[in-house]
Amino acid sequence: MRRILTLLVLYFLFFNASVCIAQNHKVADSLIKKLKQRQRVDKDSLRLHMLAEISFNHNVPDSSLYYAGVILKETDDPYWLYAAYYNIGSALRIQGNLEGALEAYFKSLEFARRLPEKTNEAACNMAIGDVYSVSGAHNNSIEYYSKSIDIYRQLNEPLKLAFALFNIGDEYLTQDSLKVALPYFKESGNIFELSGYTSGVAYNLGNMGMLYAKQGDDANALLNIDKAIGLLEESQDYYPVSEYLAYMSDIYVKRGDTSEALVYAKRSLLLAKKYGLKDQMSQSNLLLSQLYDKKGDQISSYKYYKDYIVYRDSVQNIATVQKMADLRTENEVSQKQSELNLKDAELNLSNQQKKNQRIVMIATAIALFLIGILAIGLFRRNKFIQRTKKIIEEERNRSDSLLLNILPEETAQELKESGKVKAKKFESVSVLFTDFKGFTSYSTNLSPEVLVETIGFYFSKFDEIVERYGLEKIKTIGDAYMCAGGLPFPSENHAENMVKAAMEIAEFVAETKKNVKATEMNFDVRIGINTGPVVAGVVGAKKFAYDIWGDTVNIASRMESNSEPGKINISENTYALIKDQFDCEYRGELEVKNKGMMKMYFVNGIKA
Repeated sequence: MRRILTLLVLYFLFFNASVCIAQNHKVADSLIKKLKQRQRVDKDSLRLHMLAEISFNHNVPDSSLYYAGVILKETDDPYWLYAAYYNIGSALRIQGNLEGALEAYFKSLEFARRLPEKTNEAACNMAIGDVYSVSGAHNNSIEYYSKSIDIYRQLNEPLKLAFALFNIGDEYLTQDSLKVALPYFKESGNIFELSGYTSGVAYNLGNMGMLYAKQGDDANALLNIDKAIGLLEESQDYYPVSEYLAYMSDIYVKRGDTSEALVYAKRSLLLAKKYGLKDQMSQSNLLLSQLYDKKGDQISSYKYYKDYIVYRDSVQNIATVQKMADLRTENEVSQKQSELNLKDAELNLSNQQKKNQRIVMIATAIALFLIGILAIGLFRRNKFIQRTKKIIEEERNRSDSLLLNILPEETAQELKESGKVKAKKFESVSVLFTDFKGFTSYSTNLSPEVLVETIGFYFSKFDEIVERYGLEKIKTIGDAYMCAGGLPFPSENHAENMVKAAMEIAEFVAETKKNVKATEMNFDVRIGINTGPVVAGVVGAKKFAYDIWGDTVNIASRMESNSEPGKINISENTYALIKDQFDCEYRGELEVKNKGMMKMYFVNGIKA
């Protein structure tokens, strides 16, 4: 379930007596013009105020980071350092750098605690809670949201309290604790409406829509989310709009309306790209990949899935932030425990010193005894390490051999070095398909053991022939066999080698049929070949599979289905490459499914 990360637009800072409650790029542009016209004055509070508001309101993260950095260079005032680090955390969060954002927010919190206004400390707690929320550290997130709520209730700050209530409700919504989330949304929604804060009303509508969706009430879900999108687009607050559009797409998927789901998913991706929202780009690409897969458009699905992987990997350090959350929690608990135990530790210090002296004496004696044992142990360990290294080397060689049975050598090497394989386009590749005539009806009368033995008998010989001609086996599907020539290393004579291999395959099947001892394997084979461009790559995250895609592959399959038993049927593209070496018989133009009329040729043999 996709979550709307609302805190990015609910951050707020006090500058003098005015409050800036949401990012506003128009405000930033106006202040930048004024700042350029104003001459710089040392310790200029108005200039620092303008820099802080520009940094906060700018909707381009790099620009926000730049203006916050100027503040850090120009002042050592705790208030402006608090504001600068806060804005740095917000910009890094939008860029997907969660670890950097968390570090900046904690620095902001340090300076906020030096200030008399507790509202600044509450704002930092809210921001820290949001980063923990995104990284999956839900307990830490709820802890910091709760700290913020407590402060705002004490200060009687209703609008800011509404922000904190909204975010903790959002966190419970993410964990599917719908009954717990609902009262938080109701309280925050009432405050937003009374305050006339349109963006807050929009976010509340969006999250209520998600809550309805989780309860199965799609009609109210669509109504609320659509209203939220309209309000946010009017205020040019695009960060959550991208997420809400993706959520609308999910709802239409549940309804079975894939076309409408695609419209919302594409709008979400377009908006995320326009404003550099990497986490939304990742999720929108994944959603589009899944939608095109449902429509049967595997090429588009594969393209969007590759983009999803790219943007997913660019969102930085989620695992690191989770570890930081655990460590910080442990450190806080340890610190409190240390304070409670400090007095007891002082009283027991004298007795402990005496105990330590006795322990040292005993430990020295034990150490001398262990040194002798250690010497023997090291000798045995050395022998064990040598045996272990030999075993590891044998297992590594075995693993490499297994990997090469699955993937081409170049592809396997790339996978070992980088952990992934980039898809490559080859301009000229020959693709071969074979299929046994009548195999399906014949196989129903065979036991599973005999069926596997029969297929294995033929395909093992096919593998031997393909390898001898420098071709690459791609896969087998039932009784169909597929291989390709001209990849992963391009070659000039791949079409000629493919036809020669096909002739040997046909000859082998024919000889097997004549062999009296092989009557259990009495088949005829159809063979089809086509040449053209393909895209090759590895699919799967655990069980790797090397595969090829493109119109060339589809036409090669049609060549096989239009062939005849014992014959090699080739396309016009392949014929153009091998006509000088082989005697070919023109069959005329035949109707091909989804392709229209295509010229085909039978290969009769090698020319004298």
